[in-house]
Amino acid sequence: YFVGNWKMFGDFRSLHIIRKILRFSTKFNKLHKKNKIVLCVPSTLIDFFTKKIKSNLISIGAQNCHHHQTYGPFTGEVSSLMLKQVGAKYVILGHSENRINGDSDKIIKKKIESALNQKLKIIFCIGETYDEKKSGKTFFVIRKQIKSCIDKKFNLEKIIIAYEPVWSIGTGKIPKAKEI
Repeated sequence: YFVGNWKMFGDFRSLHIIRKILRFSTKFNKLHKKNKIVLCVPSTLIDFFTKKIKSNLISIGAQNCHHHQTYGPFTGEVSSLMLKQVGAKYVILGHSENRINGDSDKIIKKKIESALNQKLKIIFCIGETYDEKKSGKTFFVIRKQIKSCIDKKFNLEKIIIAYEPVWSIGTGKIPKAKEI
């Protein structure tokens, strides 16, 4: 999987970038047929990109969802049902930015369950901070994140675990292959 997180960038003019990715992926896919490209764009662009990109090579995903199953009185939030209705196939959950902003393992677990109920595929982010890495707690942290957020009843074939060490985000520090 190649997953691009668009973050809070892009607008309707960003379609030209996706077309470039589509051209590249068409060439690349001839050599590597099992690869999948997922572009997780802001919620405001999911419907637009889903309608414009008709390709089996690129799937459009969301960057997060609310843990509530359907609709409700949650100002500014978007449920997994709403994401599914506008064409999302994937959703990123557990991203370090969301964890920093208050997403607990309990909330992430509810989000995963909600998204799975809507037949969305999950990109579940796990990772440790620099301090946790330095103190040798990497495996303890990621094991806890997985055990706390992934229920045994979940369909694991619908969950992609993405190791996202917090210490490497935006720092230019790239994890070594053995760390990954």
